[in-house]
Amino acid sequence: MEQTFIILKPSAITRGLVGDVLLRFQRKGLQITGMKMIKLDEAILREHYAHLVDRPFFPWILSSMMATPVIVMVLKGKDAVNVVRTMVGATNSRVAAPGTIRGDFGMSGQENIVHASDSHDNALIEINRFFKPEEIFDYTLTTIDALYAPDEK
Repeated sequence: MEQTFIILKPSAITRGLVGDVLLRFQRKGLQITGMKMIKLDEAILREHYAHLVDRPFFPWILSSMMATPVIVMVLKGKDAVNVVRTMVGATNSRVAAPGTIRGDFGMSGQENIVHASDSHDNALIEINRFFKPEEIFDYTLTTIDALYAPDEK
């Protein structure tokens, strides 16, 4: 099973969408193996968004992502990175497909509810950036047999 990393952004927190977003991930069959609320600072945001630091809109990202605490989490499941990316939808919420998290809840490219890892390698980097090994839990869902065929577990 693959793990991926998620940030429920301040736009999800302030709009009261945390439960709605979590419910979608859980109903899909993704397993929450780590979750906590944290306050992001400029140093970790510069590391996390290093590919955007030199862009003119980066100060907006800093302001937005430090507006409230965020919820970071690790989700586990078969092809979790791709499954979550599909569920989340396009970065710009205005063009994200209906039925996706951003398409249903967002109206912005920046205030777009959630960050999701874009590759397996980045998921591992991001998980290690935000979680200590002892904050990730391995347990078996009681619904595992209803979620996967025997050769998919």
